[in-house]
Amino acid sequence: MNTSKQDNRLLPVLSLLFTATLWGVVWYPLRLLEGQGLAGLWSALISYGAILCVFSWVLVRERETLAVNKWPLLLMGLSAGWCNVAFFMAVLDGHVVRVLLLFYLSPFWAVCLGWLLLGERLDTKSMLVFAIAVTGAVIMLWNETIGIPWPRDHADWLAVSSGFAFALSNVFVRQTQNIGVLLKSTASWAGVVVVAIVWIVLSQSGFPAVRFTVVLAAATLGLCGFLVMSLTVLYGVARMPIHRSAIILLFELVVGAVSSLLLTDEVVLYREWVGGFLIVTAAYMAARIHAGDEDG
Repeated sequence: MNTSKQDNRLLPVLSLLFTATLWGVVWYPLRLLEGQGLAGLWSALISYGAILCVFSWVLVRERETLAVNKWPLLLMGLSAGWCNVAFFMAVLDGHVVRVLLLFYLSPFWAVCLGWLLLGERLDTKSMLVFAIAVTGAVIMLWNETIGIPWPRDHADWLAVSSGFAFALSNVFVRQTQNIGVLLKSTASWAGVVVVAIVWIVLSQSGFPAVRFTVVLAAATLGLCGFLVMSLTVLYGVARMPIHRSAIILLFELVVGAVSSLLLTDEVVLYREWVGGFLIVTAAYMAARIHAGDEDG
């Protein structure tokens, strides 16, 4: 196999693993901001608003492309917007590991949407990887009190809806492969800002009385964190089948479990470690399958 071609196939996998790691720990700075009085909706608006301010020129430069592809970009942006804002709200109010698990029911949605909207077919190896990943997620999610892996509160429903929106936005990313990553990223950031503004207006949430340094910290989180995460995830999902990218991103579950164990009093159960091992195994297998595909 050509070395450069192998590197090109590994790079999307590595970009998704990097993104998953960052998303697995981003709940912590969000909680720190909330502890300083900046609610999740305002954190989302300020963080992504800062990014949009820096990259608003992209919408002007690419206005012709934007006009031709306005509907897929609009739907992608709104899907990404709901995904991010709902995730913010869920991870601030709910149990970190549980929220991440419910968010990562997204492989179910990803496979269904990829089949319905993109016509993607699953080969035997991909089905095996998917089965292992789902088994791990179910093991980690299972709750004896409830008896089934089912949303039990407001945070759970937000997490589930965020996962669905994530899968849906990835479908539109795949459908717009003729559009540059920068324009798609800017559309996604604009979607977060729009969803956050609408949510703030509907909830009648006034601007919190916080220090300017807190606002500056939220903007910095956007420019140094969410900006990088957005670009790397868009790069990765645009270069591999949607079911494989969804499985690789499950690595966020393990990072979230470890970070919550180290940084909070939340307890990670034995079955959650077992499930996490299965998810890591599935992510590794997905990466190997993608990197080992035959040329041409």
